[in-house]
Amino acid sequence: MITKEMIDRINFLYHKSKSEGLTEEEKEEQRRLREAYVKEIKERVKRELDNLFADASHHHHHCHHHEH
Repeated sequence: MITKEMIDRINFLYHKSKSEGLTEEEKEEQRRLREAYVKEIKERVKRELDNLFADASHHHHHCHHHEH
């Protein structure tokens, strides 16, 4: 789950990378945090789209059924 702390940390590392640079450990942490963040966003979008298409499919069949 994406927490406020995760986002704060991503932002902190981003700004630090721009101002003074990151250590190798921080670069690795930043990479892992970003991967986790992107993975969760993708899963969230996929779930929403699956729900959307499931609803659309349900409504389509439902409407189609009434035509007969």
